[in-house]
Amino acid sequence: MSAPSAPPLYGLVLAGGHSRRMHRDKALLQYAGRMQLQRALELLASRVQASFVSVRADQRAEPTRADHALIVDLAPGLGPIGGIQAALHAQPQCAWLVLACDLPFLTAATLDHLLERRDPRRLATAYRSSHDGLPEPLCAVFEPACREPIDQWIAAGKRCPRQWLAASDALLLEPLEAQALENINTPEQYASALGQLQTGTTRRLRVRYFALLREQAGRADEELASAARTPLELYEELRARRGLGLAPEALRVAINDEFGDWRTHLCEGDTVAFLPPVAGG
Repeated sequence: MSAPSAPPLYGLVLAGGHSRRMHRDKALLQYAGRMQLQRALELLASRVQASFVSVRADQRAEPTRADHALIVDLAPGLGPIGGIQAALHAQPQCAWLVLACDLPFLTAATLDHLLERRDPRRLATAYRSSHDGLPEPLCAVFEPACREPIDQWIAAGKRCPRQWLAASDALLLEPLEAQALENINTPEQYASALGQLQTGTTRRLRVRYFALLREQAGRADEELASAARTPLELYEELRARRGLGLAPEALRVAINDEFGDWRTHLCEGDTVAFLPPVAGG
Protein backbone atom coordinates (compact mmCIF):
# COMPACT_ATOMS: atom_id res chain seq x y z
CA MET A 1 0.00 0.00 0.00
CA SER A 2 1.07 3.60 -0.53
CA ALA A 3 2.64 5.35 2.42
CA PRO A 4 0.34 7.74 4.36
CA SER A 5 2.47 10.68 3.24
CA ALA A 6 2.02 9.89 -0.46
CA PRO A 7 1.34 13.00 -2.56
CA PRO A 8 -2.19 13.50 -3.91
CA LEU A 9 -2.88 11.45 -7.01
CA TYR A 10 -4.31 12.97 -10.19
CA GLY A 11 -5.17 11.18 -13.42
CA LEU A 12 -3.98 11.91 -16.96
CA VAL A 13 -5.22 10.32 -20.18
CA LEU A 14 -2.73 10.76 -23.01
CA ALA A 15 -4.83 11.67 -26.05
CA GLY A 16 -2.45 13.94 -27.96
CA GLY A 17 -1.20 11.53 -30.59
CA HIS A 18 -1.60 11.89 -34.34
CA SER A 19 -2.95 8.32 -34.85
CA ARG A 20 -1.04 8.08 -38.13
CA ARG A 21 -1.02 4.29 -38.32
CA MET A 22 -4.73 4.05 -37.44
CA HIS A 23 -5.70 6.72 -40.03
CA ARG A 24 -8.37 7.98 -37.63
CA ASP A 25 -8.41 9.49 -34.15
CA LYS A 26 -7.73 6.62 -31.72
CA ALA A 27 -9.26 8.46 -28.77
CA LEU A 28 -12.63 8.40 -30.55
CA LEU A 29 -12.66 4.70 -31.46
CA GLN A 30 -15.55 2.84 -29.88
CA TYR A 31 -15.73 -0.44 -28.01
CA ALA A 32 -19.12 -1.69 -26.81
CA GLY A 33 -20.62 1.72 -27.50
CA ARG A 34 -18.03 3.70 -25.53
CA MET A 35 -15.20 5.80 -26.90
CA GLN A 36 -11.72 4.83 -25.74
CA LEU A 37 -11.16 8.25 -24.21
CA GLN A 38 -14.33 8.01 -22.13
CA ARG A 39 -13.52 4.50 -20.95
CA ALA A 40 -10.06 5.57 -19.77
CA LEU A 41 -11.54 8.49 -17.84
CA GLU A 42 -14.09 6.17 -16.24
CA LEU A 43 -11.33 3.85 -15.07
CA LEU A 44 -9.53 6.81 -13.48
CA ALA A 45 -12.58 8.43 -11.88
CA SER A 46 -12.75 6.52 -8.58
CA ARG A 47 -8.99 6.20 -8.20
CA VAL A 48 -7.77 9.81 -8.42
CA GLN A 49 -8.74 13.20 -7.03
CA ALA A 50 -9.17 14.76 -10.48
CA SER A 51 -8.67 13.68 -14.09
CA PHE A 52 -7.34 15.54 -17.12
CA VAL A 53 -6.88 14.86 -20.82
CA SER A 54 -3.45 15.52 -22.34
CA VAL A 55 -3.65 17.25 -25.73
CA ARG A 56 -1.60 19.05 -28.33
CA ALA A 57 -2.24 22.79 -28.67
CA ASP A 58 -4.18 22.26 -31.91
CA GLN A 59 -6.55 19.76 -30.25
CA ARG A 60 -7.99 22.09 -27.61
CA ALA A 61 -11.13 22.79 -29.63
CA GLU A 62 -11.80 19.19 -30.69
CA PRO A 63 -15.34 18.64 -29.30
CA THR A 64 -14.82 15.36 -27.42
CA ARG A 65 -11.64 16.51 -25.73
CA ALA A 66 -13.03 20.00 -25.04
CA ASP A 67 -15.71 18.45 -22.82
CA HIS A 68 -13.02 17.60 -20.25
CA ALA A 69 -10.35 19.38 -18.24
CA LEU A 70 -7.30 19.66 -20.50
CA ILE A 71 -3.55 19.86 -20.03
CA VAL A 72 -1.84 21.21 -23.14
CA ASP A 73 1.68 20.16 -24.14
CA LEU A 74 4.32 22.76 -23.25
CA ALA A 75 6.18 22.18 -26.51
CA PRO A 76 5.21 20.47 -29.79
CA GLY A 77 6.53 17.19 -31.07
CA LEU A 78 7.52 15.52 -27.78
CA GLY A 79 5.01 12.67 -27.84
CA PRO A 80 3.83 10.99 -24.62
CA ILE A 81 6.68 12.30 -22.50
CA GLY A 82 5.57 15.84 -23.40
CA GLY A 83 2.14 15.16 -21.95
CA ILE A 84 3.66 13.77 -18.76
CA GLN A 85 5.95 16.79 -18.48
CA ALA A 86 3.06 19.23 -18.92
CA ALA A 87 1.05 17.50 -16.18
CA LEU A 88 3.97 17.58 -13.74
CA HIS A 89 4.30 21.32 -14.38
CA ALA A 90 0.56 21.97 -14.10
CA GLN A 91 0.35 20.39 -10.62
CA PRO A 92 3.92 20.18 -9.26
CA GLN A 93 2.88 18.83 -5.84
CA CYS A 94 0.83 15.95 -7.23
CA ALA A 95 1.59 12.49 -8.50
CA TRP A 96 0.04 11.41 -11.79
CA LEU A 97 -1.57 8.13 -12.76
CA VAL A 98 -0.93 8.22 -16.51
CA LEU A 99 -2.88 6.12 -19.02
CA ALA A 100 -2.72 5.94 -22.78
CA CYS A 101 -6.13 6.35 -24.38
CA ASP A 102 -5.69 3.23 -26.55
CA LEU A 103 -5.70 0.38 -24.01
CA PRO A 104 -9.01 -1.44 -24.64
CA PHE A 105 -8.02 -4.47 -22.56
CA LEU A 106 -6.99 -2.47 -19.48
CA THR A 107 -8.94 -3.58 -16.40
CA ALA A 108 -9.72 -2.15 -12.99
CA ALA A 109 -7.77 -5.07 -11.48
CA THR A 110 -4.57 -4.05 -13.27
CA LEU A 111 -4.95 -0.44 -12.14
CA ASP A 112 -5.70 -1.41 -8.54
CA HIS A 113 -2.71 -3.77 -8.46
CA LEU A 114 -0.49 -0.89 -9.62
CA LEU A 115 -1.85 1.53 -7.03
CA GLU A 116 -1.67 -0.96 -4.17
CA ARG A 117 2.04 -1.40 -4.86
CA ARG A 118 2.83 2.24 -5.63
CA ASP A 119 5.95 3.41 -3.81
CA PRO A 120 5.95 7.23 -3.52
CA ARG A 121 9.59 7.13 -2.38
CA ARG A 122 10.57 6.09 -5.93
CA LEU A 123 10.34 8.34 -8.96
CA ALA A 124 7.68 6.16 -10.54
CA THR A 125 5.83 2.86 -10.32
CA ALA A 126 5.19 0.99 -13.56
CA TYR A 127 4.68 -2.45 -15.04
CA ARG A 128 7.22 -4.39 -17.05
CA SER A 129 6.13 -5.30 -20.55
CA SER A 130 5.02 -8.92 -20.88
CA HIS A 131 6.74 -8.93 -24.29
CA ASP A 132 10.25 -7.62 -23.63
CA GLY A 133 10.49 -6.82 -19.90
CA LEU A 134 11.00 -3.09 -20.49
CA PRO A 135 8.99 -0.54 -18.49
CA GLU A 136 5.47 0.33 -19.64
CA PRO A 137 5.17 4.12 -19.23
CA LEU A 138 1.59 4.44 -20.45
CA CYS A 139 0.00 2.84 -17.40
CA ALA A 140 2.18 4.14 -14.59
CA VAL A 141 2.38 6.48 -11.61
CA PHE A 142 4.81 9.39 -11.89
CA GLU A 143 5.68 11.07 -8.59
CA PRO A 144 6.27 14.85 -8.21
CA ALA A 145 10.04 14.30 -8.01
CA CYS A 146 9.94 13.24 -11.69
CA ARG A 147 9.54 16.80 -12.90
CA GLU A 148 13.16 17.96 -12.92
CA PRO A 149 14.64 14.66 -14.19
CA ILE A 150 12.11 14.57 -17.04
CA ASP A 151 12.84 18.23 -17.87
CA GLN A 152 16.54 17.34 -18.03
CA TRP A 153 15.82 14.28 -20.18
CA ILE A 154 13.88 16.37 -22.69
CA ALA A 155 16.47 19.18 -22.63
CA ALA A 156 19.09 16.58 -23.60
CA GLY A 157 17.09 15.81 -26.73
CA LYS A 158 15.65 12.51 -25.48
CA ARG A 159 12.01 11.60 -26.00
CA CYS A 160 11.39 7.95 -25.04
CA PRO A 161 9.56 7.55 -21.71
CA ARG A 162 10.39 3.83 -21.60
CA GLN A 163 14.09 4.60 -21.69
CA TRP A 164 13.62 7.28 -19.05
CA LEU A 165 11.92 4.81 -16.72
CA ALA A 166 14.56 2.17 -17.39
CA ALA A 167 17.31 4.63 -16.44
CA SER A 168 15.49 6.01 -13.40
CA ASP A 169 14.73 4.97 -9.84
CA ALA A 170 11.39 3.41 -10.78
CA LEU A 171 9.66 0.46 -9.15
CA LEU A 172 8.83 -2.07 -11.87
CA LEU A 173 6.09 -4.64 -11.33
CA GLU A 174 5.41 -7.87 -13.14
CA PRO A 175 2.23 -7.61 -15.24
CA LEU A 176 -0.95 -8.80 -13.59
CA GLU A 177 -2.74 -9.49 -16.89
CA ALA A 178 -0.58 -10.06 -19.95
CA GLN A 179 -3.03 -8.50 -22.42
CA ALA A 180 -4.06 -5.50 -20.30
CA LEU A 181 -1.36 -3.13 -21.57
CA GLU A 182 -1.57 -3.97 -25.26
CA ASN A 183 -2.26 -0.81 -27.21
CA ILE A 184 -4.10 -0.68 -30.52
CA ASN A 185 -2.35 1.19 -33.34
CA THR A 186 -3.62 -0.10 -36.68
CA PRO A 187 -7.00 -0.85 -38.30
CA GLU A 188 -6.14 -4.56 -38.24
CA GLN A 189 -5.43 -4.47 -34.51
CA TYR A 190 -8.66 -2.55 -33.93
CA ALA A 191 -10.69 -5.16 -35.79
CA SER A 192 -9.05 -7.95 -33.80
CA ALA A 193 -9.65 -6.17 -30.48
CA LEU A 194 -13.29 -5.53 -31.39
CA GLY A 195 -13.75 -9.21 -32.10
CA GLN A 196 -12.26 -10.28 -28.80
CA LEU A 197 -14.16 -7.76 -26.71
CA GLN A 198 -17.49 -8.21 -28.46
CA THR A 199 -17.41 -11.97 -27.92
CA GLY A 200 -16.85 -11.49 -24.19
CA THR A 201 -13.51 -13.26 -24.03
CA THR A 202 -12.80 -12.30 -20.43
CA ARG A 203 -13.93 -15.28 -18.35
CA ARG A 204 -13.47 -16.82 -14.92
CA LEU A 205 -11.14 -19.82 -14.96
CA ARG A 206 -9.63 -22.13 -12.38
CA VAL A 207 -5.98 -23.05 -12.85
CA ARG A 208 -4.24 -26.03 -11.22
CA TYR A 209 -0.47 -26.39 -11.00
CA PHE A 210 1.46 -29.62 -10.51
CA ALA A 211 5.01 -30.63 -9.50
CA LEU A 212 7.63 -27.98 -10.37
CA LEU A 213 4.99 -25.54 -11.59
CA ARG A 214 3.35 -25.63 -8.16
CA GLU A 215 6.65 -24.56 -6.60
CA GLN A 216 7.23 -21.81 -9.16
CA ALA A 217 3.70 -20.43 -8.88
CA GLY A 218 3.73 -20.63 -5.09
CA ARG A 219 0.29 -22.25 -5.05
CA ALA A 220 -1.53 -25.41 -6.09
CA ASP A 221 -4.47 -23.65 -7.74
CA GLU A 222 -6.10 -20.28 -8.25
CA GLU A 223 -9.16 -18.67 -9.77
CA LEU A 224 -8.75 -15.70 -12.08
CA ALA A 225 -10.35 -13.61 -14.81
CA SER A 226 -8.53 -13.86 -18.12
CA ALA A 227 -8.98 -12.79 -21.74
CA ALA A 228 -7.01 -15.86 -22.88
CA ARG A 229 -8.86 -17.75 -25.58
CA THR A 230 -6.84 -20.98 -25.41
CA PRO A 231 -4.74 -22.86 -22.84
CA LEU A 232 -1.63 -21.68 -24.70
CA GLU A 233 -2.59 -18.00 -24.30
CA LEU A 234 -3.48 -18.63 -20.66
CA TYR A 235 -0.16 -20.31 -19.96
CA GLU A 236 1.79 -17.46 -21.59
CA GLU A 237 -0.15 -14.99 -19.42
CA LEU A 238 0.70 -17.01 -16.30
CA ARG A 239 4.36 -17.39 -17.29
CA ALA A 240 4.65 -13.59 -17.09
CA ARG A 241 2.51 -13.24 -13.97
CA ARG A 242 3.86 -16.17 -11.92
CA GLY A 243 7.38 -16.59 -13.28
CA LEU A 244 6.79 -20.11 -14.62
CA GLY A 245 9.98 -21.46 -16.10
CA LEU A 246 8.86 -24.37 -18.30
CA ALA A 247 8.07 -23.97 -21.98
CA PRO A 248 4.60 -25.14 -23.12
CA GLU A 249 6.09 -27.86 -25.29
CA ALA A 250 7.47 -29.47 -22.12
CA LEU A 251 3.99 -29.76 -20.58
CA ARG A 252 0.64 -31.45 -21.00
CA VAL A 253 -2.59 -29.56 -20.52
CA ALA A 254 -5.89 -30.86 -19.16
CA ILE A 255 -9.24 -29.11 -19.39
CA ASN A 256 -11.91 -30.17 -16.91
CA ASP A 257 -9.89 -33.29 -16.00
CA GLU A 258 -9.47 -34.43 -19.60
CA PHE A 259 -6.20 -34.15 -21.50
CA GLY A 260 -6.68 -31.54 -24.20
CA ASP A 261 -5.10 -29.52 -26.97
CA TRP A 262 -3.29 -26.22 -26.40
CA ARG A 263 -5.55 -24.61 -29.05
CA THR A 264 -8.87 -25.65 -27.48
CA HIS A 265 -11.29 -22.74 -27.01
CA LEU A 266 -11.78 -22.01 -23.30
CA CYS A 267 -15.20 -21.42 -21.75
CA GLU A 268 -16.45 -19.67 -18.62
CA GLY A 269 -15.78 -21.79 -15.54
CA ASP A 270 -13.28 -24.18 -17.13
CA THR A 271 -10.60 -25.78 -14.96
CA VAL A 272 -7.23 -25.84 -16.70
CA ALA A 273 -4.35 -27.95 -15.37
CA PHE A 274 -0.73 -27.71 -16.46
CA LEU A 275 1.27 -30.91 -15.92
CA PRO A 276 5.06 -31.22 -16.21
CA PRO A 277 6.52 -34.59 -17.22
CA VAL A 278 6.88 -37.08 -14.40
CA ALA A 279 10.50 -37.87 -13.55
CA GLY A 280 11.44 -41.29 -14.88
CA GLY A 281 8.22 -41.56 -16.92
